[in-house]
Amino acid sequence: MSTNLSELFGKKGIENNFFNKLGALSQVEGTPTKAQMSKLADEFLIGKANAFGTASFYDFLKPDNKGRKAYVCNGTACVCAGTQKKVQAVLETKFDTSQVGHMTCLGRCHENKAFHYQGKNYSGDAITNVDAIIQNQGNLNDDTYHVEANEVKILTEDFTSISDYYKPFTAALHQDSQTVLEEIKMSNVRGRGGAGFPMGLKLEFCRKEENDTKFIICNADEGDPGAYSDRYLLEKQPHSVLFGMLIAGYVTHANYGILYIRAEYPEAKHIVQEAIDQLKEAGLVGKNIAGSNFSFDFKIIQAQGSYICGEETALINSIEGQRPEVRVRPPFPAQKGLFNKPTIVNNVETLAALHFIIKNGGKAWGNIGTERSSGTKLVSLDSFFNRPGIYEVVMGTPLSVVINELGGGFNTKVKALQIGGPLGGVVPVSKIENLTVDFESFADNGFLLGHASIVCIPESFPMMKFIEHLFDFASYESCGKCFPCRLGTKRGHEMALKALNSDFKIDKKLFDDLLTTLTEGSLCAHGGGIPLPIKNTMEYFSEELKNYFN
Repeated sequence: MSTNLSELFGKKGIENNFFNKLGALSQVEGTPTKAQMSKLADEFLIGKANAFGTASFYDFLKPDNKGRKAYVCNGTACVCAGTQKKVQAVLETKFDTSQVGHMTCLGRCHENKAFHYQGKNYSGDAITNVDAIIQNQGNLNDDTYHVEANEVKILTEDFTSISDYYKPFTAALHQDSQTVLEEIKMSNVRGRGGAGFPMGLKLEFCRKEENDTKFIICNADEGDPGAYSDRYLLEKQPHSVLFGMLIAGYVTHANYGILYIRAEYPEAKHIVQEAIDQLKEAGLVGKNIAGSNFSFDFKIIQAQGSYICGEETALINSIEGQRPEVRVRPPFPAQKGLFNKPTIVNNVETLAALHFIIKNGGKAWGNIGTERSSGTKLVSLDSFFNRPGIYEVVMGTPLSVVINELGGGFNTKVKALQIGGPLGGVVPVSKIENLTVDFESFADNGFLLGHASIVCIPESFPMMKFIEHLFDFASYESCGKCFPCRLGTKRGHEMALKALNSDFKIDKKLFDDLLTTLTEGSLCAHGGGIPLPIKNTMEYFSEELKNYFN
């Protein structure tokens, strides 16, 4: 990260955004040309190496992406389902092998067989209709999944109308912004992206900073394979997210809201933009909203394929146009974030919770769930459940209720669940009865709630293959900023792959040292988090793995 580059990229403002322009240049061939990047670098007064360095990082900007026509999902849910080799084979009958790339993940975990073609995602039986898709016949990318609230509807509440839904916001504009912030703090709503940090405290840190320019960023780069709860909110409940950003802006004195939406969710970008346009028509975006002194504008930034951008400082670098490497903290984004200005980054579900809190008060949210994990949580269930879909559960709900009652149990024999994405714990089915859906229960039992996505590992899937898959993912998606993660994940993958494909035995002590180095030496939760599911796997499936270690 370069402070000087942050200033240079910020001189043209967020509307004239370098990263968005770079993405637009890649639309024709899949990657910008050298001449285009040179011209763009000159426009922004940066070195050509900086433009080339940024483009070479992202899946959908780098030269390797040139000429791609279709993409196959290689997320954990699809890998465990074993559907993607067939999808790849079918696409390669229609396109040259070099024209078929990969995406991780398309958020179609409820039915798998996921692939992407010309700006649209497909899954389920769509692969049997590739000819019709290529000929653009019919709406074959439409997907349906079950959505249900177990006890109380908050995040899954039906949308009414702009005028009705935004009444709590316009009412808040006539209150002191400190009073509104106190309601958020009283609710004890915690970040739903994985870290679980109290949202009210983060907002307060930013509010205290003296600066005429501040930013609210919605982290809509939901890259955890198995998770599609943010996709649900963006596509089905976009106003809940926009409402939350408006409130966050009001209490922090920020006037800009940026939604960083992942490239793998192409439909979400258009749906959210339509919702923003509706707010503009209603006079709820722009200067002096509803006759107040509060002004706020939205901007969508289209991501270009990088899991590490889910980390808030890498995301900030990405928006600026720099390589999305993780920043050293302090300073924290609330003090020095986008373009070196105070910045709040919250994930989609966290922001969506604010509508209920502002409408009903912080105490109402705080009274739901547990003392330390308040409110409700969206849980994503994959295709191994009899009723896959999105479920809104009260924090503290037994995991067994989610699995057996809401999800209807498994449709095949399952031996473990990875909960919370690739950095989340691997929970053996024997532990389901011990867990409740809240931060403390998972942490106390040696797991991680994270995004609360559930990916099933069937009995037929080798756990050593799962370890290899995790290391492969972590290595490919590492930003490369720190030595332990950049090399450690690669060495882990090499060992796992060699053990799978030969008589090679992994030295257990060396392997444990590698995991410790990753945990303690990595700059962020990417390298620091990947050892957790691997340690869980080694602990609970030692008998299955014993032949791979000495």
